[in-house]
Amino acid sequence: MLEQLYRQRVELSKIIESHTGRDGTQMTSIPSLFFSRYSNETGPNYGVHKPSLCIVVQGMKEVMLSQERFRYGPADYLVASVNLPITGQVTEASFEVPYLALKLEFTPSEILEVLREFQMGVDKKEHAKRGMYVSKIDQSLLDAVTRLARLLDTPKDIKVLAPLIMKEIIYRVLQGEHGGMLKQIAIEGSSTHQISDVIKHIMNNYEKPFKIEELAEIANMSVSSLHRHFKEVTAMSPIQFQKQLRLQEARSLLLAESSDAADVAFRVGYESPSQFSREYSRKFGLPPKEDIKLLREQYEQKVKA
Repeated sequence: MLEQLYRQRVELSKIIESHTGRDGTQMTSIPSLFFSRYSNETGPNYGVHKPSLCIVVQGMKEVMLSQERFRYGPADYLVASVNLPITGQVTEASFEVPYLALKLEFTPSEILEVLREFQMGVDKKEHAKRGMYVSKIDQSLLDAVTRLARLLDTPKDIKVLAPLIMKEIIYRVLQGEHGGMLKQIAIEGSSTHQISDVIKHIMNNYEKPFKIEELAEIANMSVSSLHRHFKEVTAMSPIQFQKQLRLQEARSLLLAESSDAADVAFRVGYESPSQFSREYSRKFGLPPKEDIKLLREQYEQKVKA
């Protein structure tokens, strides 16, 4: 079994190498499949992790969700069941043995389709659990993922075969030790599904203030239940979740535009530029102006290299 896993990883690493060729995360011809390649360890990368399955074929990665650390490598896989603001970092990579990984995104409707087709039971009353976890990978899951990646070499087969293999991959993940967490996200009426509605609302309106009672109404929960379940799923409170989104969006805007930090602060929902600067420094380690200057210098150095 270990020998088979090794052979599958070798094949998968060759496929990723042949379809990347340069460092970074790149789309593939399969819309929901992304490949990543890095020749060096990276600094922290900030973003919103969409519902997905992530597999590292070579190297190691760490993901921080609030104060929780998820570390995974070739023996594991990571699953996110809801949108989560995270910090990711490649912790093991070299020019000789680059970090190679893939991400396969999925939707609640795709999960629900598998649950219905295979008549997999779900307990709606099960308590909400963390929306991210790491599990040990097995041969059947890695085999299905390898067959999906292999389709990139026969593009004419993608339209017919990719949806079938996607379904198998979701089925394998649902059958895993933490599969129950993923089941909950697709079932209307479950506490995880209700929290996902709140997450969606905050993400669509991150720049606007909200009352906790409004969020509780969206979730059809009491205020105390909302707080408890939201923290179970996301490892943070709704206010902390909103703050992470605001700061990440502000950094993206500052990097993409030549905007004033105070102007960006107002655009993402802050009323006080000084508060924005303090929270930005706490999150990214430097005040906005210095952080963006450093990021641009690092980018220029990378381009020259």
